[in-house]
Amino acid sequence: MKKNQERIIQIILVITTFVMTILRFLLNEKGRVNPDSIRYMRTSKVFPEIDNTTTPLGYPLSLKFLTLFGLDEFWASKTIGILAYLFLVFFAWIKKFYLKEIILIGGLFSFVSIFSYTMSETLILPVVFVFLYLAQQIITEKLKGSSAILYLSLALIALYNIRYPALFIMFATGFFGVFNYKKSSGKTFIYSGIIGLIFVILYKFLFIDHFNEKYVDSFLEIGLHPTSQLLKELFEGLTTVFNPFIHILNPAGGIVNYGIIGIGLLNIILMLFLFFRNKLTETEKFFLTIGGIGIACSFFIQYFYSVNPLDYRLLAPFTLSIWLVYFKKLYDVFGKLTYAITFLSLLTGFTFTYLSRGKYLENREKIKTFLQAENLENGRVNFFMESEEEMDKIRIAELISTVNPNVKVTFKPNDTLKNNTLTKYKVLQKIKIDKNQFQ
Repeated sequence: MKKNQERIIQIILVITTFVMTILRFLLNEKGRVNPDSIRYMRTSKVFPEIDNTTTPLGYPLSLKFLTLFGLDEFWASKTIGILAYLFLVFFAWIKKFYLKEIILIGGLFSFVSIFSYTMSETLILPVVFVFLYLAQQIITEKLKGSSAILYLSLALIALYNIRYPALFIMFATGFFGVFNYKKSSGKTFIYSGIIGLIFVILYKFLFIDHFNEKYVDSFLEIGLHPTSQLLKELFEGLTTVFNPFIHILNPAGGIVNYGIIGIGLLNIILMLFLFFRNKLTETEKFFLTIGGIGIACSFFIQYFYSVNPLDYRLLAPFTLSIWLVYFKKLYDVFGKLTYAITFLSLLTGFTFTYLSRGKYLENREKIKTFLQAENLENGRVNFFMESEEEMDKIRIAELISTVNPNVKVTFKPNDTLKNNTLTKYKVLQKIKIDKNQFQ
């Protein structure tokens, strides 16, 4: 009877998370896209032409694949997000692998926000989960020998083809193997990590250098940010990442941020307490190693590689394994009461989404009509901005990309003389966009 009650709770959570994921992007003024989304969708649109090597082709090609079934790039990205969540639950159920935990994690507002985003994290999370499953099978010796090396290596290569930070997972895998080299599983992790690194080297010389010889030189720069700034951003990032209810700070500051950071900090303290108090299995140690090294590498790479401040989205491939262990320990202590955390997180997310709502479908129809009138529904569209800091302008470009993904931002004033170049003034002169109040 108790098992049936818990199964009902899980089904309700899955359905609620599914609905919230859809509401999250429909009640957003631009459908949950950002400047990186423009690049992903444009790369997919113009393929097989390679117009940038800033990101791997895994996510753009997955968008391209779904367009074969009649979807455009925007709706393909939302389909991937929803399928990614459903895959996590289905895989966990079929393999009897952290099912309770993945349902609890998937319903957290931060992960709902990821599944509703047009970003590669939606695709990498299921692959990370499969990778963790393979690692567990190897540690428990259910998967051995050359088959174990092959499957784990392929998983690492697949991760790298979706997001370059998967390099950190390769390093963490090899690192864990070194400390367990006396075990057969340790050797498997070392060999797989080495194979993954060999692939990265070949990828650099055969793909990146072929299309963009100056990629590394243009992105590597020593001393980009002072340590004081990076440590502050790391603290804020971790305390929001591990806040199960609210995962973003108010840009304007204020006392609310202290509450958000405080809840996240208390959760981290509880997390560490449970990890140290309870004996960890070998699998759990591996999970925490992947998460910890991934976060550490994400921090240190900021010294010479330009990335956004660490947040819930950038750290999601690494925090997933930590959340799995944490929720398992919480469930061992609190039982079914643990589900209350995810229910409260979904409630918080719905409240925030409703209060800050914007009408994406209405905005999409307006921008589509505008582009048709300007004969720009197809083909390249340039969007002029004076600087990257003009966030109010980039939002219009993002909205345009959901209808015509072949959008490129330009900072050249001469480009405004071209017929296919749009500006904020030109767009808003003819249409009015419904804006989110807080996003």
